[in-house]
Amino acid sequence: MENMVPDIKLLDKKFRLYIHASQIEETVKKMVQKVADDLGEDACPVFVGVLNGVFMFMSDFVRHYPYVCQVSFLKMSSYEGTDSTGKVKTLLGINEDLKGRTVVVLEDIVDTGNTLVELHSLFKDKGIKDFRVATLFFKPESYSKDLPIEYVGMDIDNRFIVGYGLDYNGVGRNLPHIYQNIEDK
Repeated sequence: MENMVPDIKLLDKKFRLYIHASQIEETVKKMVQKVADDLGEDACPVFVGVLNGVFMFMSDFVRHYPYVCQVSFLKMSSYEGTDSTGKVKTLLGINEDLKGRTVVVLEDIVDTGNTLVELHSLFKDKGIKDFRVATLFFKPESYSKDLPIEYVGMDIDNRFIVGYGLDYNGVGRNLPHIYQNIEDK
């Protein structure tokens, strides 16, 4: 069934199925269970999603989270087309008081780690009790920072992907599967 998913074309690029929606769902549920087990029933964490790419992962994650929690979002940008610019801009920030709270940043993907550096900088003076990062996808070949990532859904190749919230120039976020750029070698 999985190999029956056809290649797709988004704008000027072709993409091939890389990770089926069923595998994503299984991975998200495992991540949720690990976070819930680690934090416990009484933590009431604030899950902070980095928009726009995280919206599907965040929705699925908090829907399966078994305990009381809060949800917030911030918006950052570092991509143009299929390439990271190397510079991270914060476009929308957090308004909640996070002093003494457990904050778990949910990321769709971590590649170079530039966004993580910016996230650590944004949260370091907020008086947070516990700060953790959970990413659905991680590109170990591309990661160049020393910052911890407490929860990784799955390691992936250092190739451009789209779907399940991730886009190519604004399109493809609605796809249930993850696709990989065919021309990207």
